Amino acid sequence: MKAMRGAKDRPKPRGGILKILRYQGGEAPDSSIPGAVKMSSNESPFGASAKARAAYLKAADNLSLYPDGDATALRQTIAARHGIEAARIVCGAGSDEIIHLLAQIYLEAGDEAIHMRHGFAIYRIAILAAGGRPVIAEEEELMARADRILEKVSERTKIVFLANPNNPTSSCMGEEEIRRLHAALPEKTLLVIDAAYAEYADRADDISAMSLVGESENVVMTRTFSKIYGLAALRLGWAYAPAEVAEMLNRTRAPFNVSGAALAAGRAAYEDVGFTDRVRRHAIGWRAAMRERAIALGLDAPLSETNFILMRFPRGEDQASRAYRFLAARGFQLRPMGIYALPDALRASAALDEATERFARTLEEFMSREGGGG
Repeated sequence: MKAMRGAKDRPKPRGGILKILRYQGGEAPDSSIPGAVKMSSNESPFGASAKARAAYLKAADNLSLYPDGDATALRQTIAARHGIEAARIVCGAGSDEIIHLLAQIYLEAGDEAIHMRHGFAIYRIAILAAGGRPVIAEEEELMARADRILEKVSERTKIVFLANPNNPTSSCMGEEEIRRLHAALPEKTLLVIDAAYAEYADRADDISAMSLVGESENVVMTRTFSKIYGLAALRLGWAYAPAEVAEMLNRTRAPFNVSGAALAAGRAAYEDVGFTDRVRRHAIGWRAAMRERAIALGLDAPLSETNFILMRFPRGEDQASRAYRFLAARGFQLRPMGIYALPDALRASAALDEATERFARTLEEFMSREGGGG
């Protein structure tokens, strides 16, 4: 038996790994509270469609078999819907996997990748895990702007990560601005448009810049089944990419990275247009009504193109923390935004009508106890 050695003799992780703060997802509410509602993870309050659930259960008949490693049927279904090439679609275990793979493929040690200050936390993690250097671009009034991104571009910039619509600000960059950004980027820089919430936006294909991907060699769009399709538990996403980028993703992903159950449920969910239309209509109505009520209480709630709203409290971080505790104690679990450099804010995901009304009344009660919004 070998003698125990000192810490200096142990395997050492790459330096960037030590700079990573572990991702923390939205917390679940206290299940002992009657009528508790999880509003912390932007999950669909409708769950998955009946057709997707039936496809998932049927997949149990083939648990002993490897899934289709090329996700052929699902890619063909997606391609037919959007009029794009199936060969340029790559499926992953959530869009998170694709984001990590892109960082691993295109970042050498010391290379830079840009993300917005209030952008999705996974970008920084993926960049550091690949040995790259995260570079922060500032928003203007919580909006990503091409000029703010371009002023951060250097000779070492290999990737720009842009969530559109953005989590957690719920803001959206239009296609014209995205095209202006792309036109000014070096050809060697990959623009990754994370369109996880595109289905909720008023201009779904425009803001995801799907047409731009078809015309370019350095633009990738990622999408997910976790939000409007209600399949977060199955971890399923996809990318539409230039042919060469798609080839690199297929070389580096695991051979069977998406389970058979996820492929089956994902295809059924994508074909159930009536269900997703219903979910989308609810989210659009919910965000408008909830934003109006939040503003009436003195909160700052920017326009949303997603299935959530961001609420900023007029008295800052301490008031946001009090609101978080007050709401959680009454069964409404929201997401604090300190990790996204918005310590004065909470993010609230869409809920069904009855739960939303209870939530709004509880928020009103909190603000009245605080003496109003000023």
